[in-house]
Amino acid sequence: MGNDFDRELSQKYCQRFAKIAIDRGFISSEQAKSALSEQMDDDISNRPHRLIGRILLEKNWITPPQIETILNDLFDKKG
Repeated sequence: MGNDFDRELSQKYCQRFAKIAIDRGFISSEQAKSALSEQMDDDISNRPHRLIGRILLEKNWITPPQIETILNDLFDKKG
């Protein structure tokens, strides 16, 4: 059930999450493409779905405080 929720969040926000991370200089576009590709490979191979932020964190390409900053930007009500 949690996996379905993660998948739903990804469909709504993963590309925006990656774009914000790039715009803030936290990751490169190549890292974002790699993480998105890895996420898609997981899905195609019926492995558990992972959020982009989790993939980036597992690769040590992003830190928990950076994830928090991105999430704050992503869910900012002013946007």
